Amino acid sequence: MTVKNKAIKLSIAMATYNEEKNIEHSLNSVKGWADEIVIFDGSSSDNTVKLAKKLGAKVFVVDNPPHFHVNKQKAIDTCQGDWIFQLDADEELTSDLKEEISKIILNGSKYAGYYIPRKNYFLAHWMKKTANYPDPVIRLFKKGKGRVPAKATHEQIEIDGEIGWVKNDMMHYGDVSFTRYLIRSNRYSSMDARYLKAAETKITFGFSVKYLFFYPIKTFFLLYFRHQGFRDGMAGFAFSLYSGFHYISTYLKYYESKNQSIDRPDPLDYWA
Repeated sequence: MTVKNKAIKLSIAMATYNEEKNIEHSLNSVKGWADEIVIFDGSSSDNTVKLAKKLGAKVFVVDNPPHFHVNKQKAIDTCQGDWIFQLDADEELTSDLKEEISKIILNGSKYAGYYIPRKNYFLAHWMKKTANYPDPVIRLFKKGKGRVPAKATHEQIEIDGEIGWVKNDMMHYGDVSFTRYLIRSNRYSSMDARYLKAAETKITFGFSVKYLFFYPIKTFFLLYFRHQGFRDGMAGFAFSLYSGFHYISTYLKYYESKNQSIDRPDPLDYWA
């Protein structure tokens, strides 16, 4: 079953930047199923744009803002479909998930948006626990009913109306290698340091203790024990540990930026 019709029923909205290693897998998972694929690319220096156009996407090349969710919203605003699915370049839809979504669109729905359960691949392992499954993300919504806040690193799309759930999983290959995980982690901690700077957060003793000790330790224990990260073996231990390190990295980047004394650009301008 597909949602094809003369009118555009389903649009795919994407924001990309240097995703040539992922983009073909992602687009092939929705090509021939969705009625429209809209991509806002942040001036990639690789073959992302070329590959996306080859696979039939409508590509708009724009600036690459520090907060990449800005381009996600631009893609959403440009979509013409009655329904929109916001897809990342490192995600793929399964046949069962597409079939379920097709039925929702064709049969009508009282919900303005839907949570999609997501399976995450990390350290050569499909995560089963460690707060990584089902990892629900709001991605499917009616046009005009969903908006990306673009205020935080990991945020849900805001939905104007009731939200339902689909049953089938979406596959997330965000961390196909530990190196890629570190690159993404570096980007996220830089973004969070920017939020601290924008809020003019004071570096007090209490703030330092929270970011250097309390948050990292709390995060590790919550993920590894409460969310049973130990059941994911080494992958669960590593994810729990490095999730705690995120707060330390964020703090140190903010501290560095706030105390920069040499005549050089703000350290937070060096983001990956």
